[in-house]
Amino acid sequence: MPKIKTNRVKYPDGWELIEPTLRGFEAKMREAENDPHDGKRKCEALWPIFRIANQRSRYIFDLYYRRKEISKELYEFCLDQDYADRNLIAKWKKPGYERLCCLRCMQPRDHNFGTTCVCRVPKI
Repeated sequence: MPKIKTNRVKYPDGWELIEPTLRGFEAKMREAENDPHDGKRKCEALWPIFRIANQRSRYIFDLYYRRKEISKELYEFCLDQDYADRNLIAKWKKPGYERLCCLRCMQPRDHNFGTTCVCRVPKI
């Protein structure tokens, strides 16, 4: 979730190009957080939240590293304001972690039998 907005924040150049998409992700995140989770397991209620956080971080990552459409200043601003997960992006840059959906997938204690998530299984 982005930090609290104030009028004192100076947005870098190019912000107006990505702002509508980030606002859309923010609206989806609010909807997922407020969605009733009656009848769901505890982990199932968190899946939509993790999915939206992944999409938002992947959007920023792709704009900076793959398409090179945003400046380093704007990229750092997005990370500082928590529009993207800095640790998840750091893992995406390492070989073998390109498809990582969230940082929980790396922790074997969160999975049955000490295994890893399906997003870590390489394609054959």
